[in-house]
Amino acid sequence: MFNRTLPVLLIACIAAGASRTVNDPFVGKWKVNPSKSVPTDQMKIDVAGPNTYALTFIPGQTETIVADGTDQPAMKGTTFAIIVEGPNNWRAIRKKEGRMLISATWTLSADGNTLTDAFTGYRPDGSHETLHYVYERTAGESGIPGTWISVSEGMNAVIELEILPYNGDGLSLHSAAAQLTKNIMFDGQDYPDVGPNVAAGTTSSGRRVNARTLEVTDKFQGKVTDIRRIELSKDLETLTITVRPVGQSKPKDILVFDRE
Repeated sequence: MFNRTLPVLLIACIAAGASRTVNDPFVGKWKVNPSKSVPTDQMKIDVAGPNTYALTFIPGQTETIVADGTDQPAMKGTTFAIIVEGPNNWRAIRKKEGRMLISATWTLSADGNTLTDAFTGYRPDGSHETLHYVYERTAGESGIPGTWISVSEGMNAVIELEILPYNGDGLSLHSAAAQLTKNIMFDGQDYPDVGPNVAAGTTSSGRRVNARTLEVTDKFQGKVTDIRRIELSKDLETLTITVRPVGQSKPKDILVFDRE
């Protein structure tokens, strides 16, 4: 859930020689089509002590938080707070340098098997995106702690992605809203992601599968976190990004972009 910092990132593609990216069909401005996109998510909440929980939103990255409503140090230079409003109602807030990044309200169903998440992600300019997730329990017996996988999502977000030529035959993938840039050379090497909210050790590498398909591997401190498959339609007007986190049974996101 809390690696949903705008499901915005990744693309690339075709030709040869020094002018390869000049005519690269992936270059341009793209805007997400919410009606065709399917964001999904998986999260794990374990009891780690009295009123303390270990939360895993990204495989291999766990944060341990005391649920007392205070802002506590968390991953990637953020703070995280859990406010327990009742046994079946929690609020969660993530900030960076005091600025709100994400807020969510989790509500457990009466039978304990369904969790709804009213999620809001905040952009640096003060605008925001909203998502409504419905999770089913896959592990755990009672309460909000357990392992959850989303089965239904509603998306109401304006996500734009700009792709530019980069250093010869590479591509620069830029999200202004997320303040994130991925510069990828497609030579098998890891290159650092760039942006004020990017944690040290966050990198990406890419390969061209064919003329209309790319594969981008994201890493954090040398460990693979997810693989993104990026496919361009035959008419070159639609871009589909499928995000598959390591260790999860379902794609995290399937995002469909239209060319602007």
